[in-house]
Amino acid sequence: MLTGINPKLPMRDKSATRHYYVNQLGFQETGDYEGYLMVQKDKIEIHFFEFKELNPKENYGQVYIRTNNIDGLYQTLLDNKTEIHPNGSLQAKPWGQKEFALLDPDNNLLTFGQSI
Repeated sequence: MLTGINPKLPMRDKSATRHYYVNQLGFQETGDYEGYLMVQKDKIEIHFFEFKELNPKENYGQVYIRTNNIDGLYQTLLDNKTEIHPNGSLQAKPWGQKEFALLDPDNNLLTFGQSI
């Protein structure tokens, strides 16, 4: 039986990735290994593998994260001066979700959504 999913995304610089997810997004580091980083917030855990040659403009890593307090999360990130994706401000979508999006330091797209 399936019990969860933990996406694995590429990172060029572990310290930059750690700083962004811990200091900007409020995750906690749960694992730090040679070329590998794990972070968690509430029930969401994301893993990162080192890819020093990654060209961020060619990275299409994406994760959709569901939340039960989209407005509060969005405001917290704004208060923390977290940059919102230029085309990803908080808005209601025709598919019944309220969403916003961020790009991490390696251009991984994080979309946060809540059912309307």
